[in-house]
Amino acid sequence: MFSKTQIDEFEQNGFLAVDRLLDYELDIKPVIEEYDALLDELCQQWVAEGRLPETYQGLPFEKRLVEVYRAGCSYEQAIDIALPNSDVRADTPIHLGPAVFNLLRSPRMLAAVESLIGSEIYSNPIQHVRIKPPMSIIARDDENRARLGRTHWHQDSGVGLPEADETQMVTCWVAITEATPENGCLQVLPKSHREGIALHCTTKDQVGIPEALIEQERAIPIPLNPGGVLFFHPMCKHASLDNKSSAFRWSFDLRYNPIGQATGRPHFPGFVARSRRDPDSTLTDPEAWAQLWRDARAKLARVEGIKTHRWDSSDPLCA
Repeated sequence: MFSKTQIDEFEQNGFLAVDRLLDYELDIKPVIEEYDALLDELCQQWVAEGRLPETYQGLPFEKRLVEVYRAGCSYEQAIDIALPNSDVRADTPIHLGPAVFNLLRSPRMLAAVESLIGSEIYSNPIQHVRIKPPMSIIARDDENRARLGRTHWHQDSGVGLPEADETQMVTCWVAITEATPENGCLQVLPKSHREGIALHCTTKDQVGIPEALIEQERAIPIPLNPGGVLFFHPMCKHASLDNKSSAFRWSFDLRYNPIGQATGRPHFPGFVARSRRDPDSTLTDPEAWAQLWRDARAKLARVEGIKTHRWDSSDPLCA
């Protein structure tokens, strides 16, 4: 668990970077192996559908993703751990593997989160995986897609519903591969969590703060090694840098809040990750977690016009 100095740093600056917090063998390696097997399945499926000329079985994970991307196979939803915010179908892909579930429940992660929000911890369903290719191979139309190209400046409170504005949420940005300024690590604005919620504008692919409202000179990049975690307040302004390297940058966005508080996305399922008051209430079965998402998908496929944020882009700064 965090020291008082670390907790004070989080409260003062709105973020705390802890390198190598997670255990590579226990937390990170199983996720990498699970995604390698997932890519095998996806490539076989795309070949069978005629969308991919071959499975590229002999290539390493990253080089296979390059071929997948160049062939026009949109992989970002197929590998993600949450449903999209709109146009959910009965067959919308989502990855719900046990290694990801175990990452969500990592004792090291939950001990750190407990230091910040207490022992009654709910896994917030606003979560994503981002395996971002180098900008040099991304098509221009994909540069502003948050799970492929750059992630615009935003606050996590700004991308959920206002019912969660008072929720004591913490975001945990987990580095699976090394994250550097060159390959697109996160950048943050220190102490911006004290400035209230900023205007966000909506585009086809993202919800973000207009660049005119960002004091770019205050921004600092947060490099991390694999297993490092950046914890930040829901009002902390942050964005990713462009991936100017020749390799992929892989990370997870995970969020937690105290049990009983609003998640900001009530139509998605969360679960009790830790409870010292009622240990029997915690979810420990990865299949039960996966079924929660499958049930939500079936329900959302029958619904239209779900509201996921408060913004309408009517402000002149959004023009």
